[in-house]
Amino acid sequence: MIKIGIVDDHSVVRSGLKQFFADHVDLRVAGEASNGREAIDLVRNTELDVLVMDLSMPGQTGIDALGMIRAKAPDLGILILSGYPEEHYAMNLIRQGASGYLNKDCDPMEIVNAVRTISLGRRYITPSVAELLAQQLNRKDDVPAHELLSEREFQVFLKLAKGETAGDIAKSLSLSVKTVSTYRTRLMEKMNLASNSDLTYYALKNKLID
Repeated sequence: MIKIGIVDDHSVVRSGLKQFFADHVDLRVAGEASNGREAIDLVRNTELDVLVMDLSMPGQTGIDALGMIRAKAPDLGILILSGYPEEHYAMNLIRQGASGYLNKDCDPMEIVNAVRTISLGRRYITPSVAELLAQQLNRKDDVPAHELLSEREFQVFLKLAKGETAGDIAKSLSLSVKTVSTYRTRLMEKMNLASNSDLTYYALKNKLID
């Protein structure tokens, strides 16, 4: 029996997934959460094999939670199920420890196949993500600027792009304001950008935020 945790801020999505998983005898939903902070508690308090997690949630997002969950449960399979297309986030998140990435428009059976694959300790790579990986290997110099960022820099970048202040970011990521400023300086240099409005423009242009 594969024990699954579902993390999504929409209760209709959680109940739809729950119902769908219930049709498969080898799958059982062991718990659910509606944001990143609850996801961390769920992982801490519930025995799980695979966590199916959305990215865009109020408060602490899936991106914020991913690193903390990885630190607490290095062997837990984490499938990101997101409304964003693979090319926007998949590469960064797989590098940061996600076991697989699916777009919410995928065939529901693909979610089941991904959960089963990930429960065996393997990664689930879709053909389009495999294509992105291959392209990245072939074009080392032509990688999008945001893919050069570390996990923390990427988190800070997204929050700055959404207009959050250094104080807000420090609070939500449990960092000092000074550390957030250091990350900001570093990511601005790596991405060759000069201001927060440049960051927002870059994120919108690359469809990393809505």
